[in-house]
Amino acid sequence: MRTATLQRHTNETKIDVSVNLDGTGRYDMKTGIGFLDHMLDQLARHSLCDMTVRCDGDLHIDDHHSTEDVGIAIGMAVKQALGDKRGVTRYGACLLPMDETLSRVVIDFSGRPFLVWRTDFPTHKIGTFDTELVREWFQGFASASGATLHAETFYGANSHHIAESLFKGLARAMRQAVEIDPRQANAIPSTKGTLGGGDANG
Repeated sequence: MRTATLQRHTNETKIDVSVNLDGTGRYDMKTGIGFLDHMLDQLARHSLCDMTVRCDGDLHIDDHHSTEDVGIAIGMAVKQALGDKRGVTRYGACLLPMDETLSRVVIDFSGRPFLVWRTDFPTHKIGTFDTELVREWFQGFASASGATLHAETFYGANSHHIAESLFKGLARAMRQAVEIDPRQANAIPSTKGTLGGGDANG
């Protein structure tokens, strides 16, 4: 089983995360931010990765630190669970409709973190949640997991739908990327023979 359990504690947030890449999509999220919990539920359910997240953050300031740091912590756990990435498919892509919204998310667990973000929200808030924090979560996840991650929304009118389409799109792309490829189950999917990052090509 490809699993990871870790703690990430700072002066701003105290986060505990567990991830099982070979799970069934079970989730147990308690970040103190209702909308973020809802998005993380979607991430686990549609990636088929079991996830538990606990976050005690400085919500008396705002949701920023907790949202960003949860993205970082989940990214760290996914990276740890992937190990040397032997046998993984590595790449994943999803074109995800959500009512009037259409988004595309593409991921490469290359070891070279990079985020391309082409999404705009028609409102600044989803309930009490700042929509700008969706990008902060994705940036934290991409950086910590060592993933090249492209996310874009082609069209959409509802901010909730846009955010949810991106998290579900990531989940489906991640599900593909972390799957073991039966044709190369003992090989690292790179001509370099490693996916540790830092190189120009993979």
